[in-house]
Amino acid sequence: MAPHHLPFYLAPGSGADPLMVVMGIFLIGTVLWVGTLYWKLHSLPERMAHKSQKLQFEFVAVLGLISLFTHMHIFWIAGLLLAMIDIPDFGGPLRSIADSVEKIADATPEDSDAAKQASPRPTGGDTPAPEKPGPAKEKEHSHV
Repeated sequence: MAPHHLPFYLAPGSGADPLMVVMGIFLIGTVLWVGTLYWKLHSLPERMAHKSQKLQFEFVAVLGLISLFTHMHIFWIAGLLLAMIDIPDFGGPLRSIADSVEKIADATPEDSDAAKQASPRPTGGDTPAPEKPGPAKEKEHSHV
């Protein structure tokens, strides 16, 4: 009973609806594209911290996971801000100081102290010149 010429957006009498199929495929594609865009945006702080080899990378990653599961965007913003700043490396200079103090402690002349105690001290007014310390003992370091 329908007229012979129907517009393309109306389903024919056979029950097949090509416009609905096309729109369904378009909807699935759009949802996947927006989901991928969301995941890229959500992992932005973590990728920023990873690219620049920041010390706080793990902390930024944890903030990203917390924001993902709690839906509290303040954690994502905190992770983004933390990924953008450079925290100074306090461990490097402190490690260098510790290594230097360890070398100084190893370089103390223990052998020359024993030699001084074994030999008699001169009783005259002249004091002998202090001996130069020997080479530092090579020792395996237990810290990393």
